[in-house]
Amino acid sequence: MIKLFDVADVIRSKNSGPYELTFDIIFKELEMFEKVAAAIAAGKVMTAEIFADLYNIKAESVVGIIAFKPAKAVKITIERPIPSGHLGETDVYGAQQHAPLLGFEFEV
Repeated sequence: MIKLFDVADVIRSKNSGPYELTFDIIFKELEMFEKVAAAIAAGKVMTAEIFADLYNIKAESVVGIIAFKPAKAVKITIERPIPSGHLGETDVYGAQQHAPLLGFEFEV
């Protein structure tokens, strides 16, 4: 098993407007990015269902999973469970939502 934390330079979350959160995973090596991107395309790694399970949300709340080769990055966007700044919301900027990805393990 490969730990995402070990193969990524950056794992972060941020707002994508008041109603969505975006997660960026920027890989250290192009080779690993390409393996992960191929596994995503094949439905083996970081599918909407896998991400939804990781974040305890519905798979339908995953807006998109995009691999972007020039940046060696994968971007995942979800609907925010609570809009930014709304009553009960605890992370206005969405900058603290990446923690579950730090322990994520996968095979390619």
